[in-house]
Amino acid sequence: MNALHKASRQFLRGFSLVEMMACVSIIGIIAFMAIPSVTRMRGDSERNLAIARAESLNLAQASYIQVRGRTQAALDWSASASSEAKYTLLRPYLSFSETTLAAFMPSGYSVTFPPSITTMTKAALTGPTGIIYY
Repeated sequence: MNALHKASRQFLRGFSLVEMMACVSIIGIIAFMAIPSVTRMRGDSERNLAIARAESLNLAQASYIQVRGRTQAALDWSASASSEAKYTLLRPYLSFSETTLAAFMPSGYSVTFPPSITTMTKAALTGPTGIIYY
């Protein structure tokens, strides 16, 4: 009986091909369901980052007006022709700032500053799907 028991144990080493295929198919099904969720979460996080960065630019505008004074801030703002030049004015008032506005915003998102700083209008945020109201 002992020899028969040892002989039957020799065939029980490892997994069968059917068991391995079942495991692979289960893992494939789980990955098939998880990948769209991960992709959607990545897109949502980039959108949230763009909104947070646009809000920080709005706060930097308020700080810029407080530090420079309304009249001087309006003069400097109107002298800056491009959004990049306006970003350069606001850079010292941001806690995290890249050297350019394109590097500051996530890929695919852009911000357009208002023509006048005295009205305290929010910067317009545009993303891959169009204008984002925040």
